[in-house]
Amino acid sequence: MLGEKMDRRVKEAIRYLGFGKNAADDRTLSMISRSYKELEREASPKHICRVFEMSVTGNGEIQAGKLLIRSRSLIRNLQGCDKLVLFGATLGTGVDKLITRASLTDMAGAVVLQACACAYLEEYCDECQERIGEELKMQGRYLRPRFSPGYGDFDIHYQEPLMRMLDCAKTIGLTMTESFMMTPTKSVTAVIGASPVEERCPVSGCEACSRKDCPYRRN
Repeated sequence: MLGEKMDRRVKEAIRYLGFGKNAADDRTLSMISRSYKELEREASPKHICRVFEMSVTGNGEIQAGKLLIRSRSLIRNLQGCDKLVLFGATLGTGVDKLITRASLTDMAGAVVLQACACAYLEEYCDECQERIGEELKMQGRYLRPRFSPGYGDFDIHYQEPLMRMLDCAKTIGLTMTESFMMTPTKSVTAVIGASPVEERCPVSGCEACSRKDCPYRRN
């Protein structure tokens, strides 16, 4: 099992590095392996989520609690959903410091470390979403893929009210600059629709799904 998990991590890091269908060389594979060991040592992953009843208003806005979102692509993704999960996660400040140190002495190593950190964060978010999904399944609800501010026409500015409703600064130490950059940088916010109809969407999201004609697909 551990070997399979590491294989997935390596494949994801290679994808983030932009190798496409080309094989990574031995030096890159060695750097990836070393980067994951460093991340395991320095990362302190945390997450927070809250579940709200949701609806689509007559003005074409998604409403969940006090949050109002105008986004055609998100409405398509949430079609049939009646609950919305607000989600935030971070790998912590230790990862930022690790990448900063590497960038001062080894730029190639820093690039590989960045790619591995992205893959590590996605893996953590997938694991969190699986646990959230299991809890909601007991209520007869099934999750859609995560949808983050910045996808499609889901404007990045929605990051601010989303983080405020989750109280991210207090709960997981996640803050945001005036230019909507998150601190720590290896962090993510997202909304996840929950529907009474099971669509069998993969936790890993639309990028991993072969159904190109899915009406809920994010772009």
